[in-house]
Amino acid sequence: MALHKGPAKPDERPLSVNPFYGEANPVGGMTEAPPKHRMPDGPISPSTAYQVVHDELMLDGNSRLNLATFVTTWMEPQAGVLMAECRDKNMIDKDEYPRTAELERRCVAMLADLWNAPDPSAAVGCSTTGSSEACMLAGMALKRRWSKRSPAPGARPNLVMGVNVQVCWEKFCNFWEVEARLVPMEGERYHLDPQAAADLCDENTIGVVGILGSTFDGSYEPIADLCAALDALQERSGLDVPVHVDGASGGMVAPFLDPDVVWDFRLPRVASINTSGHKYGLVYPGVGWALWRDKEALPEELVFRVNYLGGDMPTFALNFSRPGAQVVAQYYTLLRLGREGYRAVQQSTRDVAMAVAEKVEALGDFRLLTRGDQLPVFAFATAPEVTAYDVFDVSRRLREHGWLVPAYTFPPNREDLSVIRVVCRNGFSEDLAALFVDDLTRLLPELRKQSGPATRDKGAATGFHH
Repeated sequence: MALHKGPAKPDERPLSVNPFYGEANPVGGMTEAPPKHRMPDGPISPSTAYQVVHDELMLDGNSRLNLATFVTTWMEPQAGVLMAECRDKNMIDKDEYPRTAELERRCVAMLADLWNAPDPSAAVGCSTTGSSEACMLAGMALKRRWSKRSPAPGARPNLVMGVNVQVCWEKFCNFWEVEARLVPMEGERYHLDPQAAADLCDENTIGVVGILGSTFDGSYEPIADLCAALDALQERSGLDVPVHVDGASGGMVAPFLDPDVVWDFRLPRVASINTSGHKYGLVYPGVGWALWRDKEALPEELVFRVNYLGGDMPTFALNFSRPGAQVVAQYYTLLRLGREGYRAVQQSTRDVAMAVAEKVEALGDFRLLTRGDQLPVFAFATAPEVTAYDVFDVSRRLREHGWLVPAYTFPPNREDLSVIRVVCRNGFSEDLAALFVDDLTRLLPELRKQSGPATRDKGAATGFHH
């Protein structure tokens, strides 16, 4: 028989009616939703704070179904453990954390060897928060080398690149007051033309940027042809223009899958290369790498030395304090996979991309711009005869099924072209790829019944991520 005790006294109230908002403890719990735009008046329990944040984040998209981003969304559990063990280590404090600094140095040496530096031990480089920072550093080095060539008073430096470059290069030119000279797209050429790039160069050109893996369609730019065009320019005019290779994605794909493609330090004109460790380097965000052929390619005056943390430490970065976890994870991945492991992972990803591209083409409503046979990325547009819907309608409907797939228009001179891009990454398995194709196939009958594309701002991309 149950005993009725009557109402609980104030000091006997349970600590929790439910694990969320119902806690009655005035210090550790909450009886109403927390304020969103000011700090709460007092502390709450760790479990309650966790639940509040956790529940709100459930409304985010599923990163594994995000086919817009190039950024790694899956790593092995062991890598996650290592990152958790190192998240409190400050990467800049190399004297206090010498082994973390040593792992960074080894990663630079491994990448220099991977990218065929003439003398890997002489190559210089550093980790960054991502390719955007690495590109900024490379651009700064190019500008400083140009300024040391005694340009004419009042001369304005310029940087030549394709209109398809990642937005970080536009930021660099804006922040560091460099004129951006952009090679437009023409016809079915969706990236830089080597001769057109050479024709834009003059005595104030600090360098030319070549992209190994365009974010717009996944294609490689012809770096060797670009260097040949600049070699011919030097023979004609004496202008010696260096090349920086933005290998944000392709720098960790081409060495393993396309070893015969010459794009790296095998070309004497290539002064520097960057890549994103957190893209096809297979590491969670954010880590990138910037490497220079040798010390001459990186002006010494750009390297700062600090000693207040306990030792003399050279540093070349826009950021200062940042966690060492991603650098450790990069070393783990390089050590764990080796060349053959990376080759297997990237080949599997490319196979998935090419297979999905083929199935999308077979649907009959789309035409492929690229097929995933360079970066594991492909882009497609609606076929000319399709008038009932456009790629923005497809992107919107796929999102209803959880798939985040970007639709966007191309830059000058192809603003008339709107495409969908699908980025295949490690973790986007054949099973997930089959589900994606199934969902796309099921959407088409409804889309075909539309009277026309939904009204929207065609200049606004849907989820275009780098």
